[in-house]
Amino acid sequence: MKNPKKSANAEKQKRFREKQKSLGKKMVRGYVTPAAMENYKEIVAKTGWTDSDVLSNALRITFAAYKNGQIRLLNQWLTEQDQKKRALIAKQAKVNESEEKDGKKE
Repeated sequence: MKNPKKSANAEKQKRFREKQKSLGKKMVRGYVTPAAMENYKEIVAKTGWTDSDVLSNALRITFAAYKNGQIRLLNQWLTEQDQKKRALIAKQAKVNESEEKDGKKE
C-alpha cells in the first residue's frame, strides 16, 4: 500500500518540474569547491539572490566574458585571487604556530 503523503509530495514535485520546463527553465546541478561555496555565500548575502539566480547570472557573466574575449582575463583573475587567498592562509597559519610556541614557553 502506498503512503498517501509520499505520493502527494512526488506529484507536487512532478508538477513543479513540469511547470519549470514549460517556462523554459532547465535544472543544472553540480558540486562546488569550498572556495566557490564561500563566494556563493558572499554573493547571496550581498545580493539576496536565490540559488537559481546565482547560477543563472554566473552562467550569463561567464558567457559574456567568453563572447567578449575576456575568458583568459577572467581565469587569470580567479587564479590570482586563489593564490592570494592561499598565501594569506599560510601566513595566518605561521602566526598561529608562533603564538602557540610563545604560549608554551611562558
